[in-house]
Amino acid sequence: MPLRAIVFDFDGVIANSEPLHYLGFRDVLDAESVALTEDVYYAELLGYDDVGVFRAVAATHGRPWTPAKIASLVERKAQRLEQLEREVSVLFPGAADAIRRAASVVPVAIASGALGAEIRRVVDREQLTPLFTAIVAAEDTPRSKPSPDPYLRALALLSASAGADLRAADCLAIEDSHWGLESARAAGLRTVGVATTYRADTLEADLTIPSLSALDVTVLQRLFSD
Repeated sequence: MPLRAIVFDFDGVIANSEPLHYLGFRDVLDAESVALTEDVYYAELLGYDDVGVFRAVAATHGRPWTPAKIASLVERKAQRLEQLEREVSVLFPGAADAIRRAASVVPVAIASGALGAEIRRVVDREQLTPLFTAIVAAEDTPRSKPSPDPYLRALALLSASAGADLRAADCLAIEDSHWGLESARAAGLRTVGVATTYRADTLEADLTIPSLSALDVTVLQRLFSD
């Protein structure tokens, strides 16, 4: 069967925003007298959505944070991230062109653990929003990655737009992390690993590429001709 759709992760694939997310978490947690290092963030927390990060930090540091407290921390981190992003393009070089190339061939979507407002703020600024058939954000599914829920939701929206059920095996996920690739595989998608956050040889994917700028839709289509 031919390639029917491509679903992109956002942070670390389209947007070079992981360093900004780290700074946002670090600054908010610093105000709570909790130190967060880059090493811990990338090794242990990157795969979580914002709620998951603060829950994990609370558990590690023995903080009895209530859901209301965590919601407040998430809001403060979102505000800090917006400040960090002002007047700065956070897209990886070549990412916009890669998305346009893909969208000219098959429907494309986003499945991400980032907040919807954060995703849309970036894609709106870069005039990419009309290219995406669906955007699935952290608040759109009951469970975040590595659960398959974000990809299953994206497939449902893509199928609804196409007026026909899309088989997961005919669709492709593009991810930069172990958690994201696990999520996509659990949902039944083929996978491409982008080595922007972790080394290519550590990513369990059908194909690895150095960055989104190297995305070649013709090569991707060959994955589905085997």
